Amino acid sequence: MADNSSLPAQVRHYLETVPRETLPLTYQQLAEALGLQPPRTIQRVAQALEALMREDAQQNRPFIAALVVGRRGEELPAQGFFDLAVELGRFPADPAKHAEAWRQEFERVLAAMN
Repeated sequence: MADNSSLPAQVRHYLETVPRETLPLTYQQLAEALGLQPPRTIQRVAQALEALMREDAQQNRPFIAALVVGRRGEELPAQGFFDLAVELGRFPADPAKHAEAWRQEFERVLAAMN
């Protein structure tokens, strides 16, 4: 699509407009939907999602990045999502509580998109 500086905005727009029944998306699905080409497509998606998490934390919005998971079947975001959520003070430090915190965040994002 466009350069990496506008990638977070593209990611946000795509996630805000994607049909709910397709959620959650994988990092790979998101990269493909945005037309990203190698190298480092997943890394660029992850960096864009982290930028969105910082924006959402500043604006006191739910993390739209919660709509993206590592792989089908895992149904959880990559570890970097949880690390940053903890760093931003939004998730508990205890990893045993991360899956439930993510599920709640996922639901908050969907509710905010109504």
